[in-house]
Amino acid sequence: MLTYTAPISRAERPLDQMQTTVMRAELAAIIDRLTRVDGARETAIPRLSLARASQSQHPVHTMHEPAFCMLAQGSKRVLLGEEVYVYDNNRYLVVAQNLPVSGQVIDASPEAPYLGLRLGFDVKEIAALALEFGLGDTHTTHASRRGLFTDELSPTLLDPLLRLVRLLDSPEDAAALAPLYAREILYRLLKSPDGWRLAQMALVDSQSQRIAQAIGILSQRFREPLRIEDLADRVHMSVSSLHQHFKAVTSMTPLQFQKQLRLQESRRIMISEHIDAATAGHRVGYESQSQFNREYSRFFGLPPARDIKRLRELQLGSAPT
Repeated sequence: MLTYTAPISRAERPLDQMQTTVMRAELAAIIDRLTRVDGARETAIPRLSLARASQSQHPVHTMHEPAFCMLAQGSKRVLLGEEVYVYDNNRYLVVAQNLPVSGQVIDASPEAPYLGLRLGFDVKEIAALALEFGLGDTHTTHASRRGLFTDELSPTLLDPLLRLVRLLDSPEDAAALAPLYAREILYRLLKSPDGWRLAQMALVDSQSQRIAQAIGILSQRFREPLRIEDLADRVHMSVSSLHQHFKAVTSMTPLQFQKQLRLQESRRIMISEHIDAATAGHRVGYESQSQFNREYSRFFGLPPARDIKRLRELQLGSAPT
């Protein structure tokens, strides 16, 4: 298992450090005040959500949509396939593709809760900015095209983030100013060393954009038997090229990706619809119950019935009294 905590790009100047410390403290104070209860909540600003946790958590498996994630306090571990990415209030996380990941809050307490924000991306805005300023050259060759990366949180990025979050206290200004600040944040991300990954996801006919199409097809049709030849044909790639670029972006083969989608969905419907493992496995596309139980246990660490029982007990234990 590989762990990624990308190297610091440069030492901040003393003034930058002081600015950053002050801005982080204000950002944490605002999120703390607006999230008095643990959990995630949407805000009045489109695509902006806030999150709070007062204790470390078990891994949460989800299909993560393209977004920028930043912590004002605490730290988090994200697993993509066998790779581990860790970020805290010094670093941010960008998810540039729809990816099945596991997220786990690893540093939180009632006295110093985990406080974070998430800003979702609009693909059209990414493409417009990338084309307008010539970002994300599709002819550039890069060794890695992972659809997820972390980097240092600089004052130039923290500044528009803080201005955006401040608008939550000024709703009369949000409609006019929030789109401008969100655009500035996106611009800063596209200009970052790994911003090309975000840009290429939105540029027509780039390899990353074709992989985004393949991910979309798998996400919609993961219950169906996978014929890699059909998928390659749909996105106008050869089978070998699809395998190569799909794994470069997601760290998984299309079959492994489909399996994670099936297992995550089976878990969701067992919890939300109170159905048994046999029914859930069949509904997500498994023909063999033993195969479903085996792969579920390997992925989540427990057989389906025991895992769902544990999750329900956790829900009951965290329910307000």
